[in-house]
Amino acid sequence: MTVTAYLASLNILRLFKNMPGGIAQGIIWGLMALGIYITFRLLDVADLTVDGSFTTGGAVAVMLILAGQNVWVAMLAALLAGILAGLVTGLLHTKLGIPVILAGILTQFSLYSINLRIMGMAANKAVSVDKFNLILSSRHVPSAILKGILIALALISFFYWYFGTEQGCSIRATGSNPNMSRAQGINVDSMKVLGLAISNGIVAFAGGLMAQYQGFADINMGRGAIVIGLAAVIIGEVLGRAILGKKLNFFGTMSFTVLGGAVYYLVVIVVLWLKFNSNDLKLFTALIVALFLAVPYLKEQSRSSFRALKRREDSKNA
Repeated sequence: MTVTAYLASLNILRLFKNMPGGIAQGIIWGLMALGIYITFRLLDVADLTVDGSFTTGGAVAVMLILAGQNVWVAMLAALLAGILAGLVTGLLHTKLGIPVILAGILTQFSLYSINLRIMGMAANKAVSVDKFNLILSSRHVPSAILKGILIALALISFFYWYFGTEQGCSIRATGSNPNMSRAQGINVDSMKVLGLAISNGIVAFAGGLMAQYQGFADINMGRGAIVIGLAAVIIGEVLGRAILGKKLNFFGTMSFTVLGGAVYYLVVIVVLWLKFNSNDLKLFTALIVALFLAVPYLKEQSRSSFRALKRREDSKNA
């Protein structure tokens, strides 16, 4: 196919038609990224439990909705299931001395079997918006975007308050300097367990929303969640610093994290619109994350180089 024929085959209207759906999914992944932000930035640990707990949230929510439970009760149960998964990872790390990244892998690995059992040994379970009163659905994208934004604002406001409390500050201090926190009388192990539990609770909550949006829970729906979450966190941070600079506060950082999820999914929509092979999406995701990770470093290196050059010029002039 020639370049001219390729460009002629691209339908710009189709791109704009698919963007709202991408934004809706991106907001849900952005909510999941809030959980990853707690471990990755506040606790300064790499938690791989999320690939399993995201699916757990979706499985628990869908099975309870199918059983006739109220959708908000199902979402609360999904939240608690995620908290339990995070507790397991935290206890493996703090009580048994297993490195946190390995503890997360062990929990994630075991959750595959647990999630299958939750769904009655089925690989997926469908839930229809025609039969159940779901919070959001891909059948009603504008409503899904609005509800996603409202849920995001509620979560961000809660975390802004919570991490300003004594307990929340203790979690942040543990991630910043564990030794100093221990010297100040903070139970570092308890804070790590609590942070991991909160993180995976939010991830599972997002999994419950995603299962409703797409209309089913699937055993593999959480595969690669850690990479997508990291992409949202990094993209959000880069955008936040570029737009607000030094005025970017904690509330703004969390808001841009959710926005990062939406931006990431818009990039995915563009990639698919350009007719690249969908099997290459994970490659593009890795490249996007690497690019946004490199931007702050390269900017700092550039500034340092100019400063060093200026110092050399000043010394020569002197």
